[in-house]
Amino acid sequence: EVQLVESGGGSVQAGGSLRLSCVASGYPYSNYAANCMAWFREVPGKEREGVAAIYTGGGTALYADSVKGRFTLSQDNGKNAVHLQLDSLTPEDTGTYYCAADRWVASGGRCYIAREDYNDWGQGTQVTVSS
Repeated sequence: EVQLVESGGGSVQAGGSLRLSCVASGYPYSNYAANCMAWFREVPGKEREGVAAIYTGGGTALYADSVKGRFTLSQDNGKNAVHLQLDSLTPEDTGTYYCAADRWVASGGRCYIAREDYNDWGQGTQVTVSS
């Protein structure tokens, strides 16, 4: 059974930082270390928005324009584990953050932050930024 376990999140003031982590386990992730993993976020009444994605086989992270330069997505080498560092947070970053994973990888080892590209999802972790 696939499990995506998220940790981190919480409440901070604007300008603060948080770190989110996600580990994927179960088949196929326990057998294959090279997959796409990503973070999305959602606020009530809005579509789930892609934040960042990375190829765990070794690749450069892709970011949404709204977080570029403030968020950093990294991976643990050889593992389906990723970490999202959230810096310079603003109240607009408030939402439920979801980890996602999928075996499908675009040519050249590219992963995108499109919701339809991911079949496996975590339960979500709340991030609240106060002004």
